[in-house]
Amino acid sequence: MMIATIVFLVLLLSVITLGVMIYNRLVTFRNRVRNGFAQIDVQLQRRYDLIPNLVDTAKKYMQHERETLTRVIEARNQAKSAEEAAAQQPENAGRMRDLAQAEGGLAQALGRLFALSENYPDLKADGTMRDLMEELSSTENKVAFARQHFNDAVMHYNTYREQFPNILVAGPTGFQPAEQLQLEEPEAARQPVRVSFE
Repeated sequence: MMIATIVFLVLLLSVITLGVMIYNRLVTFRNRVRNGFAQIDVQLQRRYDLIPNLVDTAKKYMQHERETLTRVIEARNQAKSAEEAAAQQPENAGRMRDLAQAEGGLAQALGRLFALSENYPDLKADGTMRDLMEELSSTENKVAFARQHFNDAVMHYNTYREQFPNILVAGPTGFQPAEQLQLEEPEAARQPVRVSFE
């Protein structure tokens, strides 16, 4: 009887220890996801700060393109709101999908602005505009790199979370699957913007 009790206690202690180890590892992976999003957050904030300056510079030359400029600012504001919501809970799949959709809209609005700017030689020659576009391009590269890092962290977190016996700990302790940050419609966003002056 005594041996059975000792074996039971050792098994119980082993299961509890395993559960604690799994829980702590889940916390580590979740924090990596949050840190990965924090890196995206820094670059997105930088981009959101550049866009109003870009639009203000373009306004001087693109008097007839007010609608395009307004759309860029509106898309920027929507993306910034979605980003702020996602920053609160980067592992929340719904918020990440909202951010991806808003970022896709911003990319399309910026693409249209850049396409239209080609028709304004004075704007293309403006040093401030060139500097802002170069800075924005550099920031886009940094966003892409940070997004790749974030998506890798999400993949590791989700993989670990879904493995057995980890899923037995993850579900009851509130570790939900995380969502990767990808453009809502990647094929549409990669297509060139068509501009017609008919």
